[in-house]
Amino acid sequence: MKKSIKGSMTALLVLSFLLSVSVGVSAANERILIAAGTAFGVKFHTEGVVIAGIPGGAGPAAAAGLRRGDIITHINGQAITSAAQFADIIKGSGGAELTLEYRSGKLSHTVHLMPILDENGEYRLGVWVKDSAAGIGTITFIDPETMRFVGLGHGICDAESGALIPLAGGTAEEVELSGVTVGEAGAPGELRGSFCGKKLGKLTKNAETGIYGVLLEVPVGLEKERFPVGSQADVKEGKAYIFASVDTDGRAMYEIEISHIEKGGDSRNFLVHVTDERLLGKTGGIVQGMSGSPIIQNGKLIGAVTHVLINDPAMGYGIFIENMLEAAG
Repeated sequence: MKKSIKGSMTALLVLSFLLSVSVGVSAANERILIAAGTAFGVKFHTEGVVIAGIPGGAGPAAAAGLRRGDIITHINGQAITSAAQFADIIKGSGGAELTLEYRSGKLSHTVHLMPILDENGEYRLGVWVKDSAAGIGTITFIDPETMRFVGLGHGICDAESGALIPLAGGTAEEVELSGVTVGEAGAPGELRGSFCGKKLGKLTKNAETGIYGVLLEVPVGLEKERFPVGSQADVKEGKAYIFASVDTDGRAMYEIEISHIEKGGDSRNFLVHVTDERLLGKTGGIVQGMSGSPIIQNGKLIGAVTHVLINDPAMGYGIFIENMLEAAG
């Protein structure tokens, strides 16, 4: 049975990617990768549980300083692996003091707090938590020799704090796209689709530069889509192309313009302007779910689409492919 979802992974809602060479200009140009541009489903399981909400903005957790987006990793020294386990420990506490270990952004904290009884006579800390997330993204490239892949071009982060969510595990899943919400100024669009129930591979790493994993096999039709890797020095202002899957027609190539190239930074290295009327007509530009779409310039794989500009959906950011490789290795 298909489970309908939306491609709403934060900022565009895809592994330890090991390289046998260091990433420099000459080494990068020798490497050949498959430029994917195919949509996939992300099933992401967190390390610990993420605070998704604080009802009423009050309660023991809020009073102790915990906030939405914080990640609870241990209670009384016991590792927390699921929302159900978290709830069982709190309910079975009998109101005794609990010691929580949690992360807020990049900082770790320990706090002591007392559960309280709710209207149903059950002990609570005053938080809603979640241990998983799902969404649609785009695979950027696949190493045909190792089957390792990278997608999204940005990490999966908490919407409130912007901090990377620790990955405990996850799978890449096949999706069937059913439509798109067209992007408008102030209202980013998104791809719509459903999980097909077929596992494509596993996820192994969530980083600032993307979601990493290993595929079981190369998706049909991509085996010959091989391109040499372009270095930062190869990236020029001007015409380029992206591969993207935005509808039932499947993967297609669309024209873009690259500008404002910045050598510094991890994930927003240049501006991407969608100029292809076909893509503008389908999506309005860049929508959530297209993040990770590979960028080709002068016959080389030079980067990926990462974020959309909220006030102009025809514009967005791109990341150097070298940064995605370096973070992997």
